[in-house]
Amino acid sequence: MAKSTKAEKSAESALEAAAAAAKDAKKLSRTLPKKDAKKLRAVADEAKDAAKVSKKKIKNKPRKVEKKAVAAIEAVAKASDKAEARIAVKKAAAKDVAAKSKNAAAKVKAEKPDPAKPAVRKPAVTKPADPAGGLDSLTVVQLRERARAGGKTGYSRFSKAQLIALLTA
Repeated sequence: MAKSTKAEKSAESALEAAAAAAKDAKKLSRTLPKKDAKKLRAVADEAKDAAKVSKKKIKNKPRKVEKKAVAAIEAVAKASDKAEARIAVKKAAAKDVAAKSKNAAAKVKAEKPDPAKPAVRKPAVTKPADPAGGLDSLTVVQLRERARAGGKTGYSRFSKAQLIALLTA
């Protein structure tokens, strides 16, 4: 058997590393979202192809084979780092949105009054009602204003006669 040179040995180790990188990239692509996984799989396939080199080519051009294998390894590393960075950015954005929505929910809850404590409505300063004779000369809008000022309720759909009856009672 012929001895292999240092260049051939380094080329073979680079090919093994390229094959391992391709295998790891395939595994990683299964955990990624579709778009990122597709890109990573393509790079992994290229690395796998770069790792498949004939013995004759290794013997004749070991430096060239090694160079291609190293380039494939670097491409896989770059693609996987990029995909992981995208995932990290998406997770950070999701956490930020969740925190903002949690803060908004807390603000809304703080703004709402407690249902256990009903709001006490204070009556407006009451004006003394004019005698019934003066009510006939007022319009419906003016009668409603008097009813509101008098602290009366349920007058919004009353006719003029009903408003007068409400204010005189």
